[in-house]
Order: sequence, then structure tokens, then C-alpha cells
Amino acid sequence: MTTFHNKIAVITGGANGIGKCIAEELQKQGAKVCVIDKAEGAHFVGDIAEKSVLDAFAQHVINTHGRVDILVNNALPLMKGIDECSYEEFQYALAVGVTAPFYLAKLFQPYFSQGASIINISSSRDRMSQPQTESYTAAKGGIAALTHALAVSLAGTVRVNSISPGWIDTAYSVYEGADAVQQPCGRVGNPLDIANMVLFLCSDKAGFITGENICIDGGMTKQMIYHGDNGWRLEP
Repeated sequence: MTTFHNKIAVITGGANGIGKCIAEELQKQGAKVCVIDKAEGAHFVGDIAEKSVLDAFAQHVINTHGRVDILVNNALPLMKGIDECSYEEFQYALAVGVTAPFYLAKLFQPYFSQGASIINISSSRDRMSQPQTESYTAAKGGIAALTHALAVSLAGTVRVNSISPGWIDTAYSVYEGADAVQQPCGRVGNPLDIANMVLFLCSDKAGFITGENICIDGGMTKQMIYHGDNGWRLEP
């Protein structure tokens, strides 16, 4: 019997990239996976920024399966910066990245099985930034904070954790030179690096972990960078 035999797993943004990899890995372990994504395909198609879509999707899952064992909030928020991002676009990013995960947890709350898991996909941008990324960064910071709030509110029934990926190449490209060696692990990440952690956090092996954020970034956020160190130079 596989690890997640007949478990019901819900994944937002599961048609491509990291979300697709998570869905495939859970299916290999015996889970029944329900995906929602804006992209067309053999899954529930819809924009999770819309309340009516979330209501319909949640009802579809419950009507079909009657319960939820795993919820992975993975859908990608819009990334635009302060110079170009409109009020509406910023609100849209928060709707996808924070409001939808909250509302799905609320809709599924009566249907989570004992020992269920919610995994929120945040980003290493929840703690560091590049210029002109405010909408995405705010959404990822929000879902990281939402994680520990939900962990406390749902204590005793659902464990809630988040993962903050760094540079993940969804095409599994192999990088050499500076792109690779700038990272303490010596390479760029791939979707399996994230999917493997999702499976661990959803398993009984992680039964004493909740409210936690795990950064999977090859060590980049732990590396202090000063002008002149290790070949790094600031060139204004």
C-alpha cells in the first residue's frame, strides 16, 4: 500500500510547474488529486481570485469525495512592482495568494479529516526582495503569516505548514557557472525539491510539525554578501 492510498488531495495551480509535480508525486503515492487551475485541461478550470469559483470548486470536491486530507495552496500570484502595479492588480495578487487559501481552508474546515494537512507555497521573497516585485512579495509574505494563524485555529485537526522555494527551474534545466555556484548547494532547484517536502509534511513522519515555514532555496537566504567577498562586487 502506498503512503497516501485513497487520500484526497486538493491543489491550486496544479496544471503546470511546481503544482503539477506535486500532483503527480501524490498520485504516485496513491492519492486522489483534485486540481484547480486557470489553464485549460482535465481538471476544474477557474480563477481562484473569484469567490464564486472557490465556492463551486469546494462543492465539487465535497460532492465527489466527501472529505479533504491534503490542501496545497500553490497558485501563483501576479508579480508587478510599485511603478507599474495598479490598485486592482495588487488586489488581484492578494486575492490569489492570500484570500483564496484562507477561503478554501474555511470552506473545507468541516470536511478536513482528522490529521489532515494544509501546505501553503510561499517564497523566499517572503523575507527578501528584488525591485518592482511588491504584489507578489506581499502575497507571499501574507500566506507565510496566514500559515501560523491557521495552524493555531485548526489545532487538533489540521496541521498547517508553508514552504518557501527559492530559484526553482520548472523545466529542470541544468545550470553551470555563476548561476549554480552562487548557491551554497551548488545548483538551481527543481520542482521535485518542493514536491518531496510537501509529501514529507503531509505524512505521519511530520506529525509534530505545524505552523512552520521551511525555506528551500539552496541556502541562498543564509549567505551573507558583502562587496569584495568571494568575488562579489557591487557595480552601481
